[in-house]
Amino acid sequence: MNLTTPELVCPAGNLPALKVAIDNGADTVYMGLKDATNARNFAGLNFDLKSAREGIAYAHLRGRKVLMAINTYAQAGEVAKWHQAIDQAAELGVDAIILADMGLLNYAHNTHPNLRLHLSVQGSATNYEAINLARELFNIQRVVLPRVLTVAQVANVIEHTEVEVEVFGFGSLCVMVEGRCLLSSYVTGESPNTHGVCSPAKFVRWEKDNKQTMSARLNNVLIDQYQANEPAGYPTLCKGRFCVQEDTYYALEEPTSLNVIEILPELIKIGVAAIKVEGRQRSPAYTAQVTQILRKAIDMAAKQPQNFMVNTSWQQALAKVSEGQQATLGAYSRPWK
Repeated sequence: MNLTTPELVCPAGNLPALKVAIDNGADTVYMGLKDATNARNFAGLNFDLKSAREGIAYAHLRGRKVLMAINTYAQAGEVAKWHQAIDQAAELGVDAIILADMGLLNYAHNTHPNLRLHLSVQGSATNYEAINLARELFNIQRVVLPRVLTVAQVANVIEHTEVEVEVFGFGSLCVMVEGRCLLSSYVTGESPNTHGVCSPAKFVRWEKDNKQTMSARLNNVLIDQYQANEPAGYPTLCKGRFCVQEDTYYALEEPTSLNVIEILPELIKIGVAAIKVEGRQRSPAYTAQVTQILRKAIDMAAKQPQNFMVNTSWQQALAKVSEGQQATLGAYSRPWK
């Protein structure tokens, strides 16, 4: 890999998304299996062994890489399920697996010593000491940093570790350090770190009143209300609107997208190894559009960092695709009758 150009890592929620990511310039895609070992365990998404083989072959034929996300935490009495996923990933010939659980990292390191390991963002490594320990114990080759770190903090990590550093470049923000989320588990009793989703579908309710106002509830807790022509976002507690001192607003976090295009030269300068697009739960059209734009932006920033200017059309297209996906995301949890 060209050390001056970060690897573009894009989401593959299904086989069509994998193919369009590759076709539009992704260096690497990341996928998950159709079970609880993967933190985007939505119905209708992810890969069985047949589609995984086809996707990996498609990517490898074109000189691209595939990562397997086994990034939830193994549950007591069910560890064999996660071990099987690691064994299957190795058999499939993925280029690396993304793990958070230390026990699973230990299993993968000892059982498949030639399999490249990446420390998931769900591993919550926010400092180089934690990263270097994981390197020492499990020989991790890359770490995905939480989205709450500043550029200066990322630079500090890079300066003090030999482990490759991957950062999120586009998609949803997260008010929590990933891997330490308690909000959804507090309301539903099911942790996103073990059940693979911030808002499990069985706890989501959409209710329309006589004024055509749409209410979103998570386990009967009202988290937002939308007017008739207002797009409804994915119903997560942290991105809900709440009344605080008689003022209703996004009290925890606004549902805006993360977008690092403007600081790409800075990320390249500090030595970021990979830039990741969030969104395995999003549509292939979203994946294609975002991949295509980030491919152009990263290449331009790497070739001409001093003269890099953000193309207005890029930002307009990214803003449009983000807005268009807000309503789509909600569909994964809506029990429409």
